[in-house]
Parts: sequence; C-alpha cells; structure tokens
Amino acid sequence: MDAEPVSTKKIAADVRLGKNVTIYDFTNLYGCEIGDDSRIGTFVEIQKGARIGNRCKISSHTFICEGVTIEDEVFVGHNVTFINDRYPRSANSDGTLQAGDDWECLPTLIRKGASIGSSATILCGITVGENSIIGAGSVVTKNVPPNMIVAGNPAHVMKPVQP
Repeated sequence: MDAEPVSTKKIAADVRLGKNVTIYDFTNLYGCEIGDDSRIGTFVEIQKGARIGNRCKISSHTFICEGVTIEDEVFVGHNVTFINDRYPRSANSDGTLQAGDDWECLPTLIRKGASIGSSATILCGITVGENSIIGAGSVVTKNVPPNMIVAGNPAHVMKPVQP
C-alpha cells in the first residue's frame, strides 16, 4: 500500500497569493497577503493581517506577525522576528488567559527597498524607512530614517546607504 504524500506547507484558504509566488517547505501562512514574485523561505510563519509586497524575499526561520506591512522589494534575512505587542502577557489580572480584545496590536511598516539582516528583532509601532538597511542581530526600537544603515542593540544610525 502506497502512503499518501505529506504536505510540508500549511497555507490556509484565506491566504491571498499574488502571481509567481514561491513558497518553500515547512511554512505556516494564514490570513495574510503575499504580492507578486515574492519568495517565502523554509520555516516561515506569516500571521493574519500581515501584508508582504511584490518582489520580496523572506528568508528561512522568520516570524511575521499580525500588524506587519512589508512594502515592495524588501529583503528579510534569516531568523528575523517582528513583535506586535509592546506589553505582552499570557493572562489578565484575574488569571484568565488573554484573548484578542485584551491587548493592543501595534502596526509596523517596512518601506520599499529596505533590507533587514539576519536575527534582527523589530519592535512594534515603528516604520523602517525606504531603502534602509538594518544590521544583523540588531534590535530596532524606534523609527529608522530612509536611506540609512542602523545596527546595534538598540539599533542606532551608523551612516547613510551608499548608492
């Protein structure tokens, strides 16, 4: 008896995919939107309400949560983590588990052409400027100006991006 093939991708019916999207194995996508010609690497999760633009590359082991918008032509390195809750808690003061109405999802915007280095953490409620570069391992806690390189923990402006 032949075994049934096992799917290594979990793509929910409510995911909106553009044309020519490449999705590698071991992904978990639900309620999100992914634009034309984008590539989604192995072991990536993209949650409901997240939007990925056209011609983006999302590298392996990346977590993109609800509230994140990534514009066109953005590079996201390996193991990048986005955060959408400034004060996360598992339970309310009365001990009940928190639900959707018990916390505030703060939006994050990654502008066109930005690049985010591997293992960076992007806190919520910020904008990463157009064509900016975030160094590997950085923790981004505030807005990143357009066309700037930032790095560190917390990330700070290092120098302008050279054309």
